[in-house]
Amino acid sequence: MSALLYGLDTLINALRGGFLAFAAAVALFCLLDAMVRTRRINPFGRLAGFLRTSIRPLMTPIERKVVRSGGNPASAPWWTLIVVVVVGIIVIELLSFVRAQVAFAAGTLDDGVRGTLRLALSWSFELLRLALIVRVLVSWIRPSPFAWYVRWSYALTEWLLHPLRGFIPLVGMMDITPFVAYLLLGFVQGFLVRLV
Repeated sequence: MSALLYGLDTLINALRGGFLAFAAAVALFCLLDAMVRTRRINPFGRLAGFLRTSIRPLMTPIERKVVRSGGNPASAPWWTLIVVVVVGIIVIELLSFVRAQVAFAAGTLDDGVRGTLRLALSWSFELLRLALIVRVLVSWIRPSPFAWYVRWSYALTEWLLHPLRGFIPLVGMMDITPFVAYLLLGFVQGFLVRLV
């Protein structure tokens, strides 16, 4: 088990460095692209030609999304940088979560049936909390509610969010019921795990 934990730690550290270097490279290309678009760098020079033929095609999907949303296509490089940073954070946090769960499982399985029950309870609540996080993140991009990556989070969380919306008002235009549900799940999880 310690070899698996060591391997996960090594992978997480390598990915941190890799994502940091990749984000720095994307930031540099975004800066250069912005300078070409604003004509601070000659748009007909070799650097501009390299950016147009090699770098911009990689940003095309994000540029299309920005244009469809009514944004300025010149901001696509910066949105690309945001996507790279967010994806990097999500991947590293997911691996850190997996590492923590492996360590937790190794510690609780030594307790026999009680440890197994504690582990099952903990993982059930963690899955619900993950579904809440996914649901909140997905609500920012507003995909179809019937998409496969959305349905599971709705199915796991709607039973809790629907009753909470009945008595928790909106704060401005923001629905805080997922946040309240997240805290409530953490409280109930802690109570039940201590009870077992």
